[in-house]
Amino acid sequence: MSRLFSPWTLRGIVLRNRIVVSPMCQYMAEEGVAGEWHHVHLGSRAVGGAGMVIVEASAVSPEGRISPGDLGLWNKEQEEALRPIAAFMRSQGAVPGIQIAHAGRKASTASPFRGGRFLSPGEGGWRTLAPSALPFGAYGVPEELDEAGITTLREAFAGSAVRAASAGFEYLEIHMAHGYLLHSFLSPLSNRRTDGYGGSLANRMRFPLEVVDAVRKVWPMDRPLGVRISAVDWVEGGWDLPSSLDLSRELAGRGVDLVDCSSGGIVHDAKIPLGPGYQTAFSERIRKEAGVATLAVGMITDPVQAEHILITGQADGVALAREMLRDPYWPLHAAARLGVDSPWPLPYARARS
Repeated sequence: MSRLFSPWTLRGIVLRNRIVVSPMCQYMAEEGVAGEWHHVHLGSRAVGGAGMVIVEASAVSPEGRISPGDLGLWNKEQEEALRPIAAFMRSQGAVPGIQIAHAGRKASTASPFRGGRFLSPGEGGWRTLAPSALPFGAYGVPEELDEAGITTLREAFAGSAVRAASAGFEYLEIHMAHGYLLHSFLSPLSNRRTDGYGGSLANRMRFPLEVVDAVRKVWPMDRPLGVRISAVDWVEGGWDLPSSLDLSRELAGRGVDLVDCSSGGIVHDAKIPLGPGYQTAFSERIRKEAGVATLAVGMITDPVQAEHILITGQADGVALAREMLRDPYWPLHAAARLGVDSPWPLPYARARS
């Protein structure tokens, strides 16, 4: 039996295998609304046999977008555009998931294939928000959130969760990583507040945990809730693994079912030791010491590597990103590599070798 192709139960849903398509920004939306590109991109990964496909980071408010091309989930039109995508993924046997996010001080940029630079309001950009008025690299100086702004954004996350449920998504992930808003509250490198949302670890975790509580309150209890974290900042004096363990214990106690373990993103010049499975040690520690299911992500490309991560207890599932861009049918090919009799979509069955 292959661990990679064993069913995976999370609350009231069952994934057909433990292969997850990571949320990957496509920068192809118009005013936050999904279009034909998203239908084909996400649908093909569901056809390709993944257990779950997670829609890219979808902003909870207009200024929460990384770029003008980001998906959003702050209004009804965006919800309705995502509904048929979720339905199609489900019809192909994949659990439809979605990630909700706010880019914080890393917002208001051009898409990567249009240069990726910071956009001023005069260039089609917008004001950015953060826990403290500290810019990310050469980006613009963000506006420090006051308590009224924090309350508004907490409600925005909850509102997007309601829309995600209504659109038919069965898994919801809160983006708390990669230097975006919630991560920037957690890290002492970006949070220099002196009120109840800054200073101590408990204070820096306060707003992200308030968001979790607000989302869990409105997200259906039979559907799993996940959180993507940056387990470490890769910078001395930044967010570290002991802090991630404390955070993960808090998350587990507040109804979070899965911690998606990534890293980095809080500063532009961190030295990250990239390599196959370079983040799996984080998912293993969090899984074992915080008592919560974890998802391993980061340069996972080979089926044998993925199988090894699972059978050695480093994670409960694996999330693939760029490898899924290279090969939307990676799960079908992985099954063949591991000798698993995994069904192909009927229209493609005659191509099975």
